[in-house]
Amino acid sequence: MAAMITVYGIPNCETVKKARAWLDAQGRAHAFHDFRKQGVPQERLDAWLAALGWEALLNRRGTTWRQLDEATRATVTGAASARALMLARPTVIRRPVVEWSDGSVTAGFEPDAWQRRG
Repeated sequence: MAAMITVYGIPNCETVKKARAWLDAQGRAHAFHDFRKQGVPQERLDAWLAALGWEALLNRRGTTWRQLDEATRATVTGAASARALMLARPTVIRRPVVEWSDGSVTAGFEPDAWQRRG
């Protein structure tokens, strides 16, 4: 039995909706982890940071980042400060974060790259 695909994000995010609909359309079973209701699992966040790097995981284009005051944004200078912000404000994480059945991790929805996963 193959490991499950897990999608992390928030249910009302348009990108998360598109990603989940794409997986459904491809017949790819997946579990959904809601950051708002279930929080961000610290051990998973650490694995994502190790796999992707904090710059790829931090969504500087999103509403949450733009709503932060300049002083708070200025404190995010490396992995440790980005991690602290992501734990405090999970919606600043680029969505969706997907843990694939092969153990790899991606952030964001890219249908072409996902299609190549087979």
